[in-house]
Amino acid sequence: MSKNFWEKLNKPFFCLAPMLDVTDAPFRAMFAKYGKPDVLWTEFVSADGLCSRGKEKLMHMLKFSEAERPIVAQIFGANPETIYGASKLIAELGFDGVDINMGCPDRSVLKQGAGAALIQTPELARAIIRAALDGISNAGKKIPVSIKTRTGFNRDQLEEWIPELLKEKISALTIHARTKKELSQVPARWGDVGRVVEIVKASGKNVVVIGNGDVKTLADGEARAQLAGCDGVMIGRGAFGAPWFFNKELKLEDITIEKRLTILLEHTKLFEQVLGDRKNFSVMKKHFKAYVNGFARANDLRVKLMEANNYGEVEGVINEFLKTL
Repeated sequence: MSKNFWEKLNKPFFCLAPMLDVTDAPFRAMFAKYGKPDVLWTEFVSADGLCSRGKEKLMHMLKFSEAERPIVAQIFGANPETIYGASKLIAELGFDGVDINMGCPDRSVLKQGAGAALIQTPELARAIIRAALDGISNAGKKIPVSIKTRTGFNRDQLEEWIPELLKEKISALTIHARTKKELSQVPARWGDVGRVVEIVKASGKNVVVIGNGDVKTLADGEARAQLAGCDGVMIGRGAFGAPWFFNKELKLEDITIEKRLTILLEHTKLFEQVLGDRKNFSVMKKHFKAYVNGFARANDLRVKLMEANNYGEVEGVINEFLKTL
């Protein structure tokens, strides 16, 4: 993989968004197999946690396979020292990039001064970017640093916030086209992604811009990318429960109910094998909700799956349902 893989991607490229308790190793393995996006992200991991005594409890979040490349590890934190340590570790583990979360609206993250809170402390945000670059350099690597952020904290702050980030050596910038205050409760403003493209152009910096928010299909993503003039598109909720989402060769009618449920079973089995001793099985239930919808008696099947406690029980429920098709 290139030292800066961002420069090698065909445009518009597509990324799977980092989502906590969603984009874990089994979930990403399903996408790598059935419809790989151009770039994959890990769940976001606490930089403080990776530099603590409890580090081993988090290492499963940094497991990946060669089939997932290029893969970016996303971290969050407000302490340059732990960002340095976490970035050094990520580089040593062989990831293709480090992404720093500067957009998460979760209260527990904001309390730490991390995530979207960094929009309010641009000097600290810049110090964190420099710390990440130093950590990578100290590991003897040259992988790129990228940022995922929002358009502002409580209001639109693009014209003041983005130029601050561009003062540092970042390679890519993902814009979730809403403010922290708006969460996901208003439509994403892709015109704002276009504004970021203009700000980057005016800076003269070679930084890839990725738009994020409300993309439902690949065609929708391509249309939005063209309108905004951005380089890539990041998709989160739209790809949920659909590991074939990024597969351009596949027609939706090829995804029969049987195929969908077989992939659900495969995903569940892999989850139990890889994370059974690390995560509660209930984490899989949000996936069941996403996989099982849009067909006759889906609701009945979903109710039964929600009561299952392990792969064996899920397999029994699915096999009984398949007999009735």
